[in-house]
Amino acid sequence: MKGKTLLVEFDAVNPRPYSRIFLLSGSKGCVQKYPLPPRIYPDGERLASEAEMRAFEGQYTPELVRHIEKTAKRFGGHGGMDFIVDWRLVDNLRNGRPMDVDVYDAALWSSITPLTLWSVMNRSAPIDVPDFTCGAWSTNPPLSLTLQGGGNTEIRELPG
Repeated sequence: MKGKTLLVEFDAVNPRPYSRIFLLSGSKGCVQKYPLPPRIYPDGERLASEAEMRAFEGQYTPELVRHIEKTAKRFGGHGGMDFIVDWRLVDNLRNGRPMDVDVYDAALWSSITPLTLWSVMNRSAPIDVPDFTCGAWSTNPPLSLTLQGGGNTEIRELPG
């Protein structure tokens, strides 16, 4: 779709070191978050220096993450990301904002396993992934990771 390729891998059988395999690669560079430490290859081959890494983080860390990251790292697993996802869900619900993941995303993600099984059982034949949105994906507004219209959900610790 629109010149993008998505690679989905799931392997719960083969031994390997833990990795969330966060990799974003394009014609102007490559970013890999795991395994740690994070790496950025600004031209696709040259590894960014530590100073460049700090500058990139400052430039590209979303407002949402900056707003909650200290609390998230204190309370959440996976470097705080679990907490951010939960906080964001509650904040969106409290403020009447759309969810970051909707029923169409869930249907698409849930379809990958049975579609893969069908493909494997048919000698790895290609199979189209259904468009559960009936084409609405092309006109839906993009996901906003700003705090506009929200960001006001407070975190209070329980006494004791």
